[in-house]
Amino acid sequence: MENPSKYYYYYYLFAASMMECWNANGCCNELLNYYATFNSKIHYLFHVPIFQGYTPIFGPKCEKTNCQRQSMAVSMRDLDPAFQGTGQKAGIEIWRIENFRPVPVSKSAHGKFFTGDSYVVLKTIALKSGALRHDIHYWVGKDTSQDEAGAAAIKTVELDAALGGRAVQYREVQGHETEKFLSYFKPCIIPQEGGVSSGFKHVGAEEHITRLFVCKGKHVVQVKEVPFARSSLSHDDIFILDTKSKIFQFNGSNSSIQERAKALEVVQYIKDTYHDGKCEIAAIEDGKLMADADTGEFWGFFGGFAPLPRKTANDEDKAADAVSTSLFRVDKGQAEPVGADSLTKELLDTKRCYLLDCGLEVFVWMGRSTSLDERKSASGAAEELVCGLNRPKSHIIRVIEGFETVMFRSKFVSWPQADDVAVSEDGRGKVAALLKRQGVNVKGLLKAAPAKEEPQPHIDCTGNLQVWRINGQEKILLPASDQSKFYSGDCYIFQYSYPGEDKEEYLIGTWFGKQSVEEDRASAISQASKMVESLKFLPVQARIYEGNEPIQFFSIFQSFIVFKGGLSDGYKKHSAGTELPDVTYTEDGLALFRVQGSGPENMQAIQVEPVASSLNSSYCHILHSGSTVFTWSGNLTTSEDQELVERQLDLIKPNLQSKTQKEGAESEQFWDLLGGKAEYPSQKIGRDAESESHLFSCTFIKGWDSLFLNNVIFQFM
Repeated sequence: MENPSKYYYYYYLFAASMMECWNANGCCNELLNYYATFNSKIHYLFHVPIFQGYTPIFGPKCEKTNCQRQSMAVSMRDLDPAFQGTGQKAGIEIWRIENFRPVPVSKSAHGKFFTGDSYVVLKTIALKSGALRHDIHYWVGKDTSQDEAGAAAIKTVELDAALGGRAVQYREVQGHETEKFLSYFKPCIIPQEGGVSSGFKHVGAEEHITRLFVCKGKHVVQVKEVPFARSSLSHDDIFILDTKSKIFQFNGSNSSIQERAKALEVVQYIKDTYHDGKCEIAAIEDGKLMADADTGEFWGFFGGFAPLPRKTANDEDKAADAVSTSLFRVDKGQAEPVGADSLTKELLDTKRCYLLDCGLEVFVWMGRSTSLDERKSASGAAEELVCGLNRPKSHIIRVIEGFETVMFRSKFVSWPQADDVAVSEDGRGKVAALLKRQGVNVKGLLKAAPAKEEPQPHIDCTGNLQVWRINGQEKILLPASDQSKFYSGDCYIFQYSYPGEDKEEYLIGTWFGKQSVEEDRASAISQASKMVESLKFLPVQARIYEGNEPIQFFSIFQSFIVFKGGLSDGYKKHSAGTELPDVTYTEDGLALFRVQGSGPENMQAIQVEPVASSLNSSYCHILHSGSTVFTWSGNLTTSEDQELVERQLDLIKPNLQSKTQKEGAESEQFWDLLGGKAEYPSQKIGRDAESESHLFSCTFIKGWDSLFLNNVIFQFM
């Protein structure tokens, strides 16, 4: 073992480098950001406990109001040794709770969960900037003990502290997992009976038991075992009957082709995992009484065929949906209601923890100045709240002050612009350079990342939306299924209403396509003004131009598609006058889409010219011609980008299976549809920086063609 006395030399260097950063930046941000990482490095090198009873001691008192020196002080004695050195590279790390301690799970066993156990799962993502982002989940099996589940919750808080206290933390309950969690394990997770801590015996392979599963989801599949009975079947979902010699896939009549394709992956997984690949597979179509042996055999397990009843929402679902948002302050482990007419950020004290109960989501907000014990106590209070209200489907999501998610912020009436808490790269480099010269591996230190700031819509994204397409002097109301599908040659009016502080708020906007004609633009402005007047000039107005949409617009529409061409009479007349071919999108024609966005709540598909030069290595694309559909992923795209493609595909081609293409490994058919290979860019398409916001008040004096305007028009050009 290395001589532990060397540690003091490194400690001296660390202190000196911190002072250098202090002198350069005038703040102690660097010290706190690198403390946890450096501490774990030294512990790993010399196998001795370092910095016991940590308190910041370098430099004078920092006077900056939001300085990170106010962060939670953590002693390494408070953190479990199993978490030392974790989260330093992209991937998944899993621990199972055994005797209330986290025990690492080998990679070969990732995705294998037992109903009697609880687990902690860390997902580390390497951002393009080189920084690392962490998401932490703790999974609770249906048969796990309350004490073991509580231990998993506490260990999750400790893991977050070991990573610097910035990760978002999720509670996952068996059968009600989040899409984010399920996306880590392909094609699915099927928990097995038994458990280490519970003392249950694992079922052996020779003891095959007939089981019935329901599969839900188009993008990620949630597989849940249901009672083996006819009453479990429905027209809306897909079911898998796993018998000793054959696996049946029952396709509900209302299920989609994407759901069936995903369920087939689960069937194959069950065949390979539980049958060693040696059993038959049969597909059963709901409502088709074909006189074949497989159909007869399937219904024979349920005592013969009989019509299936229509499913209705159960009381549990209704109870969660009916919950009104409530804020609780955690005091000595107890949740106490916070009396307030409306939710504002000012209600949250940095020295306290709070619970925000939104029904299906329960957020735990932890102030930056709270202790590790206070955060653990708040997590326990959230568990008690959910269990006490008998809402097993509710997800508990824990966020740290300064790193709140968009979903959390949207629950508040007002949320000011976040302060800049990022660490200076100059100071980071100084610390790393000094340590690297002394032989310390600083790779993790360099990547211990500033948090990625999410887009902030600053608008409630759960309201009601109506959209009209302009056709001359009339406006045509679009059905809900077409509200997010716009044409570049048309103009649209949208009305968005959402609950305000004491009344319903309205936003009325116009969207002008790049190829729209002046007649339609003038009509859209006129008709939008009449709508505002009919609501007594209360709505806020927005005028938006294609290609310059603000984040609020995308957050309202969520999945947004722009097709080429137009449907209005004015556009068609103009197009005919130019003697150019009509390029208006048709479902059976040749079309190429660029998919972009930051997540499921903010994604767009833009139709571009169907040629190879329209591709871009930084994006994913959808190409279709008739019934042939390709999805193409550039080499610079992430798994999150590729998930957006699947979601947009559901809107553009909902009933067709796509052929996946990776950049550099395309098929000849793919290039033939694009007219052959050609050079294409690899850089993301930039947008002009948004100019400083300005508010203008316009007053027209009576007698001078007077009119008072009580609403504000925001124009995005």
